[in-house]
Amino acid sequence: MPLAVTHILVPILLVAIFRDFYLRKLDKKNFPLHYVLIAGIGGALPDIDFIVSLLFKIAGATDWYVHRTFTHSLFFPLVFFILFLIILPMHKKVKICNLGKHKLKIDLIFLILAFGVVTHIILDSLFGGSAFFFYPFLMRDYGINLVNYLRDLLPALKD
Repeated sequence: MPLAVTHILVPILLVAIFRDFYLRKLDKKNFPLHYVLIAGIGGALPDIDFIVSLLFKIAGATDWYVHRTFTHSLFFPLVFFILFLIILPMHKKVKICNLGKHKLKIDLIFLILAFGVVTHIILDSLFGGSAFFFYPFLMRDYGINLVNYLRDLLPALKD
């Protein structure tokens, strides 16, 4: 499983690269660095279910291990993407505290959170074993787990 730092840094780097190399100088003013930070938060967001599992364990429920279930399915980023689509036509009317001061748009915040969550799920399925992409409807896990393949290919990485 990739470390939390990896889940935060990969979306930060991808959004920063998008901001610095894809957008023109004029567009960078409309895409502040705060969005890059929000992408990192989105990358760590699916692991909130680990805290929920820990709270269930402290409460004495032994059967309630919810880590890598709903927040690691494709439906979790879909929630943020749907919120993006709902708020997109009305984003000029939506005013939330200091978001306008920093030129942040609530619709883009939801889109970037969805991107960070998708990045987390992809990292987990590539390097961390597997993920339940369709969790509430299909209890099948998908993943490549490249780390195990690399251990088999490179004998120096074995314990």
